[in-house]
Amino acid sequence: MFLPTTLEECTRLGWKSLDVIIVTGDSYVDSPYIGAALIGKILLNAGFHVGIIAQPDMTGTGDISRLGEPRLFWGVTAGSVDSMLANYTASRKKRKSDDYTPGGVNNRRPDRASMVYTNLIRRAFKNTRPIVLGGLEASLRRVAHYDFWDDAVRRSILFDAKADYLLYGMAESSVVALACALDAGNPVQNIRGLCYITRTPPANALILPSYENVKQDKALFTEMFHTFYHNSDPITARGLVQQHGDRFLVQNPPPPYLTQAEMDAVYGLSFERDLHPFYAAQGTVKALETIRFSVSSHRGCYGECNFCAIAVHEGRTVRWRSEDSIAAEVEALTHLPAFKGIIQDVGGPTANMYGFECEKKLKDGACPHRRCLYPKACPSLHINHQPQLRLLRRLRQIKGIRKIFLASGIRYDLILNDPRNGQAYLEEVVAHHTSGQMKIAPEHTQDHILALMGKTGRADLLAFKKRFDAAVEKSPQKQFLTYYLIAAYPGCTDMDMRNLRHFAAQELHIHPEQVQIFTPLPSTYAGLMYYTETNPFTGEKLFVEKDTARKERQKRWITEEKP
Repeated sequence: MFLPTTLEECTRLGWKSLDVIIVTGDSYVDSPYIGAALIGKILLNAGFHVGIIAQPDMTGTGDISRLGEPRLFWGVTAGSVDSMLANYTASRKKRKSDDYTPGGVNNRRPDRASMVYTNLIRRAFKNTRPIVLGGLEASLRRVAHYDFWDDAVRRSILFDAKADYLLYGMAESSVVALACALDAGNPVQNIRGLCYITRTPPANALILPSYENVKQDKALFTEMFHTFYHNSDPITARGLVQQHGDRFLVQNPPPPYLTQAEMDAVYGLSFERDLHPFYAAQGTVKALETIRFSVSSHRGCYGECNFCAIAVHEGRTVRWRSEDSIAAEVEALTHLPAFKGIIQDVGGPTANMYGFECEKKLKDGACPHRRCLYPKACPSLHINHQPQLRLLRRLRQIKGIRKIFLASGIRYDLILNDPRNGQAYLEEVVAHHTSGQMKIAPEHTQDHILALMGKTGRADLLAFKKRFDAAVEKSPQKQFLTYYLIAAYPGCTDMDMRNLRHFAAQELHIHPEQVQIFTPLPSTYAGLMYYTETNPFTGEKLFVEKDTARKERQKRWITEEKP
């Protein structure tokens, strides 16, 4: 079933009222890949009546009030993407399209949507039920953070939005705990994964430098970020407190990661995998093309790339679903009327991180002073592609399956560090799970820039290309590598981009097309580098290109035939 979007739908379900109303910046696609839908179905499964208002009309309060007022709380999310990133390019130009909006025109998601939607609710309902922020935008802006679009340090979004609570991370267990506590009239301040504002902070939390101080002092901002980053693991994290004026932001420690059985239960919930009819009348949603017949097999990432926010949102520990759960979902997809035999993706943040994790990390939490894959793969990780090989072979045998792609992309250094199964995995992916182009993301080719990204050097890229070429020779189908690259990353100069171009031509034998200009995202080390113009791990000053025209010139060094 779809979550109701109108009172008429509630009536048909026999619901007299709603416990929770979710407001989202995406259109309502009922899919496990859409956070608002997933959280809504989890609450529904827990016994709560949940409605959803997608991309509410901002010209008045009629749309936001069409479901009435919830009994327990409002859930507000900007959607699957930070609203500023959804609305503006790295050159701060307005984006014309939005893959999560019917018809594809970018005219429905406001800037700083979490704040705007909260204000809209309060316009329609004075002294309403608690408003709870969630989703990626809220999660990455939960403490004082650098905002690229303002080019300034902003307060926690909980203060700027004037919401009551914020749930960060994936939040499945947190949102149910919050709903149950509010339903029972119990205090909520001890719920893990919750942020709230108080005038009297708890005594046992770590004190972050205040918003006012980090706004004025970049070295103090860096110190704050280190503490924030290293307190994102549920096993080791302590609660955090940050003063904003005469009040305090409190961030409780994150909740434990879902067990495999809990993940299986979440993805075993019923989803329509379609756009709700109420919104389908407004046009098609492009994102549905890639997620309708895709399957999420795992969460988290070992990589901790400095430009990526997965570490502080989804986690540094990889968790995976059981083979039986994934196979059951794939088999269910084969019975959908629109299914043509193609699974677009089976993966997670990176395709080949399924089925293995460091035992020490599972017991003691992520290491505070080293990373799993940088500067080289940790021997404690025991990289093993056999579980995913076994999974993919099983999925290919399901009746009705013609092809399974791995659109999540391949982390090639993992393949190089798996002497037992790495090459066999690569050959099988080339033979069965690639459409002609395999996507990899070296991001750059100059070793000193790769070090600033937290990625291994270009020697790994060349070693992988050699292995890939060997695998292609055994395959009856012509295959190519597609390289994703970044221009104007902190530390990157015009000369670095010229060297990248030369390397691509001489060593990779390509003229790159998939090049994007770096965008500093909140709660990332690369965003910290961009703002402070300093390497946060060494204290060394960095060249950072901040002029828009020169950023675009760096990109042109790669993309144009004659830059």
